[in-house]
Amino acid sequence: MTRPPSARDVLVLAQIVDLVRTGVAVTRPELEAVTGLGRTVVNDRLREGVDLGVHAEVDPLATGSRGRPSRAVRLRTEAGLVLSASLGAVSLHAAVSDLAGTGLAHRFERIDVRDGPERVLSRVEALFGDLLAAVPQRPVWGVAVGLPGPVDVATGRVIAPPMMPGWDGADVRTRFGVRYDAPVWVDNEVNLMALGEWERGTPRERRDLLFVKVATGIGSALVTGGRLHRGDSGAAGDIGHVRVTDDPSAVCRCGKTGCLEAVAGGWALVRRLTGEARAGRSPVLAECLARTGRITGEDIGAATAAGDEAARAAVARAGRVTGTAVAGIVNFANPGTLVLGGGVLRSGPQFFAEFERAVYDGAIELAARALTVRTSSLDPREGTTGGALLVVDALFRPSVMPLWLGAGSPRTAAPRLQAAT
Repeated sequence: MTRPPSARDVLVLAQIVDLVRTGVAVTRPELEAVTGLGRTVVNDRLREGVDLGVHAEVDPLATGSRGRPSRAVRLRTEAGLVLSASLGAVSLHAAVSDLAGTGLAHRFERIDVRDGPERVLSRVEALFGDLLAAVPQRPVWGVAVGLPGPVDVATGRVIAPPMMPGWDGADVRTRFGVRYDAPVWVDNEVNLMALGEWERGTPRERRDLLFVKVATGIGSALVTGGRLHRGDSGAAGDIGHVRVTDDPSAVCRCGKTGCLEAVAGGWALVRRLTGEARAGRSPVLAECLARTGRITGEDIGAATAAGDEAARAAVARAGRVTGTAVAGIVNFANPGTLVLGGGVLRSGPQFFAEFERAVYDGAIELAARALTVRTSSLDPREGTTGGALLVVDALFRPSVMPLWLGAGSPRTAAPRLQAAT
């Protein structure tokens, strides 16, 4: 009978899995050299990795040197699946990925987050079902869900979201954990978008990255040294409710006045330009209003592209106000890369042009000197990409792997995994 691995064996196996996964060492001689372990120990741990379904042997490497080439080892990224969902106020993106965080299939549909957790999360589960049916059957190793509101990442619960009625205290983690028998990570959607863009976006600069999402609402997230900055209680990045004007007519959905979102958010632009259309100052949007009874963000983008002066003026103002507010964050956090994402990218180039100009105008010279300002390169999949990478990083972190390697499965160790990360 094979004895169960000791605690030290598991720690060594976790180290080896990480070295193989990251490509630092992929042959036995390389693993022996990097770890300082003997051949027998390395062979034993690799055999355990194969038995657990984590490792696989691959064809010998052609080294060009004399003698027998060393066989390489790889992480079996096909051994399991990761489900990820990124929810906006009116959008839902869902994806299934392998254990390298590479997307295998993607789905999108429109939602209204105000419909409440039961209805919205049921749609997430339905899309997850479609995705799992579209790929070869394998176990789900982890789930990530990004939400457009404040999240206590330690518990996976939504905390007092100002624009999500019925969501306060919603236990998203437990729902998906029970449904998929796997560890679940719940975070703010913009955090996931920032992580995805930092890790997989192009160009891959690997500098501190500030991601700003402008869609129905406005939010931001900061990645420093490859790690998300969530703040003391997880509320970092909520710039949509920073006060930017004393105008009493700028009433926000949160109940306060003067918030950035009330001036430059997608819903605020719709509100403002609906009034312009009704007053006859926006011919293009007046026609949309007469035809459909409402104005959408896509309508505003089309009107801007068509040269509608009211639409262009409103979009330009929103870009300037947002850029000016973000310039203050640039001065404080000094990111190397600033990425603009969200539905605003579908409104045409004007918002970004005004946003970029205002950022550089408002940033101090030292903060702006090497700053790269660009649009998201992964749009619209940066959130699902970031969610998959969040799960993979959590599962394969050397300090965490022993929790599930010893148990033999991430499912078996799900509660401990979530508590540790």
